[in-house]
Amino acid sequence: MVPINKQNFFEFLRFCTVGIGNTAVDFIVFFILTHAGLPLLLAQGIAYSAGAINSFYFNRRWTFRDAGNTVFWEAVRFGTVNGLALLVSAALLFICRDSLRLTLWSSKLAATGAGTAINYIGSRCWVFKEKQVRGDLCEN
Repeated sequence: MVPINKQNFFEFLRFCTVGIGNTAVDFIVFFILTHAGLPLLLAQGIAYSAGAINSFYFNRRWTFRDAGNTVFWEAVRFGTVNGLALLVSAALLFICRDSLRLTLWSSKLAATGAGTAINYIGSRCWVFKEKQVRGDLCEN
């Protein structure tokens, strides 16, 4: 469990703020592409990727306050976490829309929630782990 302290609280607020921007980019691109007739999962992949690029930059620089030069391996780890989140969100989107027959909006919200959870835990515990304090949820 993440200790509730001032640093963790404000870090999570920054993560959520960046997430709102990422989600806006994701949703706007997704709905433009689906409105233009792109297949659902292709639109999801492109839209998610657009949000992920925004996410990496702002979470690295602002949320987790990483000003170092170790961008390459962080980008590889970030891509891995986001790839997993994309797979889970695409599967959930497909299940909600095609199997459960939920609206596109509801399906996209469910998929986004799952992706957000995977992203925060992965970013905090693996991508930007070196920047974390001891005693948090990522400690073994």
